[in-house]
Amino acid sequence: MWPADIEQAASRLISDFAARGLLVATAESCTGGLIVGALTEIAGSSAVVDRGFVTYSNEAKTALLGVRPETLSAHGAVSEETALEMVQGALAASRADCAVAVTGIAGPAGGSPEKPVGLVHLAAARRHGRTSHRAMRYGAIGRHEIRLATVRTALQMLDELGTG
Repeated sequence: MWPADIEQAASRLISDFAARGLLVATAESCTGGLIVGALTEIAGSSAVVDRGFVTYSNEAKTALLGVRPETLSAHGAVSEETALEMVQGALAASRADCAVAVTGIAGPAGGSPEKPVGLVHLAAARRHGRTSHRAMRYGAIGRHEIRLATVRTALQMLDELGTG
């Protein structure tokens, strides 16, 4: 079902997080649950995955993750600020030790000169620890490929949190 590299990354993450007793949560917009889906594809994931939030609409981001309407109004859904509030909201609304959040424009429409198709903001955070952000500009490589590339980056960011 998954490309081999994603399956391997998810498997390694589940194994490493289980060994460390870490729980993970995801907060997903443009990936629509693909990150948590990749993780739960792996046997033993129930020891690691606490929950996944699919917050495709701005209303869901606010209701489920506590993203402030002012943030959405000032910066838009596809922004560093929104991704950072999403990841903190995922930690606040879960038992997870680590979380990742993604928000972006997978296309093929919806882009603008300031926020083109392929722009994805990712944030990862460890409870009471470090937070990181990445703005990825995958380009107009196709909706499916943008979403898969985002899953790859999200798993890498979670891995970096778990080993740090």
